[in-house]
Amino acid sequence: MRLRSLLFVPADRPERFAKAAASGADAIILDLEDSVALSRKAVAREAVRAALQDRADVVRMVRINPVDSGWLDDDLAAARGADAIMLPKATGPATVVALVEAYGDDCPPILPIATEVPAAIFTLGEYVRVKDRLCGLTWGAEDLPAAIGAATSREDDGSYTEPYKLVRSLLLFGAQAADVAAIETVYPAIADIDGLAAYAARGSRDGFTGMMAIHPSQVATINAAFTPDAATVAHAHAVVAAFAAAPEAGALQLDGRMIDAPHLRQARAILARL
Repeated sequence: MRLRSLLFVPADRPERFAKAAASGADAIILDLEDSVALSRKAVAREAVRAALQDRADVVRMVRINPVDSGWLDDDLAAARGADAIMLPKATGPATVVALVEAYGDDCPPILPIATEVPAAIFTLGEYVRVKDRLCGLTWGAEDLPAAIGAATSREDDGSYTEPYKLVRSLLLFGAQAADVAAIETVYPAIADIDGLAAYAARGSRDGFTGMMAIHPSQVATINAAFTPDAATVAHAHAVVAAFAAAPEAGALQLDGRMIDAPHLRQARAILARL
């Protein structure tokens, strides 16, 4: 499942579904949670249920409400046929297990939002226990500060404050430890495409392989940031070919530089994203 860009769409706005699917995003997230008012939850579920009856050329993910919201059964009934489930307010592998038990053995891949409550931060290294149920891990910088009484997660220049730099890093390493995709959180300034490009580029540099979007205008920039460029792909092929030609070698020279096992793993990871 290729997940460079994941575009949120309020599930009670079905007139937006087709535009989102045509945006170029690898996945659209039909959102039953934060973007839908309490009075509109039932309407949103019906819209999701109807949309999932039709075939689509884009991954369709449904963000359900938290597993302890009291709406789990209704949300999962509406989400039958989705390609993946986004799991908000996850507190660790136990939340994933609870979702699978509620859905059944045919539960589609799950993308937990793994940093929205304080207790969740201490379980980010444990998702390896449920890795076979996951299509990735992602994080958010909005719910957690509200949960702990922080004024904001950001400095005046838009960068994260120290606690949220830590959370982002732990999420990234937790995803890598579980060998699943690390998905960067949203960039909220919709009109700031230059800022988005810089933010997405930092995410790709740091090891994230995709990013969530809140508007179709962000998708192309995100896709560009998380698509390896031609030079990167060519180098990865060269690294793999060099080791294939010398399978007994632990280290080699390529273009005047030493390469070893970590470079080979990195090259294979790049090629796997194509």
